Amino acid sequence: MWMSAVEKIITLPDPRLRQKSEKIYEVTPEILQLVKDMTEVALDWENSRPHEISAALSAVQIGQPKRVVIIRSDLDNKESKDFTALINPQIVKYEGSVSSDYEGCLSVSGVYGQVPRYEKVRVKAMDIDGNEVRFKVDGFLARVIQHEIDHTNGIVFIDHIRDDKDAFYTLDKKGELQPLDYEKFINKNSILWD
Repeated sequence: MWMSAVEKIITLPDPRLRQKSEKIYEVTPEILQLVKDMTEVALDWENSRPHEISAALSAVQIGQPKRVVIIRSDLDNKESKDFTALINPQIVKYEGSVSSDYEGCLSVSGVYGQVPRYEKVRVKAMDIDGNEVRFKVDGFLARVIQHEIDHTNGIVFIDHIRDDKDAFYTLDKKGELQPLDYEKFINKNSILWD
């Protein structure tokens, strides 16, 4: 049976989202195809949502528990369709202060949150040519990378704010964030928590 790219995205309560992904030892044709598939899924998801941008995606989000993530090359331009793949990404150093900002996730339907993250990180990964890359990022890109690396470690953004009753939001029909009633929609939600 044919599935659209959007249907390939797994969402909570799928247990694979809570498991650590496998390390990649070699960039094979299968890994390159996985990167292409992830890009297609990210763009297809975005095209189905008028008020949202697909900033990044982890392989586990399409049911492939591999340590592969893609990050939009230009996070400020929804017209830019290019993504950069990072294989086995890891944060080697956290820097700066911790600040909270809004996050959403393709695998957490209808829920957004004010998540605390470091403002700067140093990252080590492998590129699609198998070369080690190291870089420092800050701001929104640092937040996105921390979010995606969390996925490779079986962590979903809501795990960081589990007990913060004022941190949860949803989008209204106009694309504006509105607070969610914690007791009614979050606290004992069997879809969000195991």
